[in-house]
Amino acid sequence: MASGVIRRLSVAGFKVIALEQAVPTCIRRTVCYAEAFFEKAVAIEGVTAILVNSATEAAETVSYRLVPLLIDPNAEQIACLKPMAVIDARMLKQKNNRSCDSTPINIGLGPGFIAGEDCQAVVETNRGFDLGRVIYHGSAKAYTGTPAAVGGISHDRVLKSPAGGEFKAFFNIANSVIAGQFVGEVGGTPVVSRISGVIRGLIRNGQNVSHGQKIGDVDPRGIKDYCFRISDKANAVGGGVLEAVMTLQAKLAHN
Repeated sequence: MASGVIRRLSVAGFKVIALEQAVPTCIRRTVCYAEAFFEKAVAIEGVTAILVNSATEAAETVSYRLVPLLIDPNAEQIACLKPMAVIDARMLKQKNNRSCDSTPINIGLGPGFIAGEDCQAVVETNRGFDLGRVIYHGSAKAYTGTPAAVGGISHDRVLKSPAGGEFKAFFNIANSVIAGQFVGEVGGTPVVSRISGVIRGLIRNGQNVSHGQKIGDVDPRGIKDYCFRISDKANAVGGGVLEAVMTLQAKLAHN
């Protein structure tokens, strides 16, 4: 979701700085700007993210379609950067614990935020009629725990760790797999694909995972191009954030 938001804001002309946790654990790595942590620079659909080492470097580097990625797990550098808007894209799915007093505009993604209390706007992230809709009073739909269906398949398309330990990958993103095939292993326990399709997302080889953690995603539609494009859901959420930022920015200008 965050990468869809970053790209949408960036191409609209906003200067965007991304804050990331200490060691990102991305699933859809081919369309995730957090991968700049490992690769130093990542380009996705015309927008490039680069790893920076300080808030000062981030402020000096940020420009049109160039997004500095700063490792700042607790968002401590927001006070130093003094942005016009903060978008909380952590997708915590539970009550937000961050104050919205530090910036003029605060926007939350999905459940856990209440517009009018801990932020100025919430963007709906649940698939359906309201996906991407901006909420200025109230909250998004509650977390259901059910993965959205892709090609008519929900739970079975998600790869989860069968144990805790180091993940060893047998395939790469965009590789085709068949139902019952071993995609990788964790501590010697195989990770089995329950459906046939294309691996759309897969956690990095060698990362430590916990039992039951989501580590991959198989797309039953089998279209490899989708592995390298920001999803329809992320684009819709990004559009909602863009609307919210511009609406709240105009409101501030008239106050």
